[in-house]
Amino acid sequence: MALQRVLESIDLLDGWTDGETVATALRARGLEVVATEVDDATTFLRVAIPGFDGQTVGGTAPTTGIVGRLGGVGARPDIVGMVSDADGAVAAVATAMELAVMAGRGDRLPGDVLVTTHICPDAPTQPHRPVPFMGTPVPMATMNDYEVDPAMQAVLSVDATKGNRVFNRRGFAFTPTVKEGFILPVAPGLIDLYEWVTGRRAAVLPLSTYDITPYGNGLYHLNSILQPAVSTPAPVVGVALTAETAVPGTSTGANHPNDLGEAVRFCIEAAKAFGAGTIEFYDAAEFERAVSLYGSMTRLQGGGS
Repeated sequence: MALQRVLESIDLLDGWTDGETVATALRARGLEVVATEVDDATTFLRVAIPGFDGQTVGGTAPTTGIVGRLGGVGARPDIVGMVSDADGAVAAVATAMELAVMAGRGDRLPGDVLVTTHICPDAPTQPHRPVPFMGTPVPMATMNDYEVDPAMQAVLSVDATKGNRVFNRRGFAFTPTVKEGFILPVAPGLIDLYEWVTGRRAAVLPLSTYDITPYGNGLYHLNSILQPAVSTPAPVVGVALTAETAVPGTSTGANHPNDLGEAVRFCIEAAKAFGAGTIEFYDAAEFERAVSLYGSMTRLQGGGS
């Protein structure tokens, strides 16, 4: 079950754990893992879980990307222990583990799933209002290069989103769909999945246009949850781990397994439904009409002028 995989993921990551150690643990479950070390502290992981379209493994059904977005799983040596910001990596690793278990039991998803994240146990911190953020030793563009794959036809970006006073509800929320500079309507199919998975009313994280522009342009960003959207034409939805209070990304003892378990189940159900063609992240015809009426908004995916 997803909660068990979350606990295993937390146990694996809660220490001065490097990316190759995590990759080895995932390979031991039969997963195809590419681990790329880009500096002494940061390793990017790409995990491929082939789908089954009813005839062949790795068939023609749509591919879902699940990105575990974070600055780092730890800020050692200044801070001892796994930080709140690690939620993205925990969810990504747990999702890959659960998909491996499901496949081993004969339950492959219809479409391929690509899970990406990075492991950094000693990331820097950075000032942010209302609470400090975790930083990362690598630029955001580098993170997107390794974590956003062209094969992803829809992307779920999972990120700890507790350090704010914009959304204050314990659990997880999801965002409207973002595609090529447009903030689109909330996907009705994802509303259904959220309510079925949690047994609660859907929780939608509000966005501003600033949030979907690249980091480094001087504009305020709620956090990095929508940064994958600047690097792909695919629709992107943020999956935000949230809290009732503003919790610093640098705080320890602040990773909530039950909330993470729900977020993992949501991601798996969304990937299952997207691969099967029973939900869409956006209305393609309506998007084409928006572009025809107002023009391309892809300039918001760039650095501006």
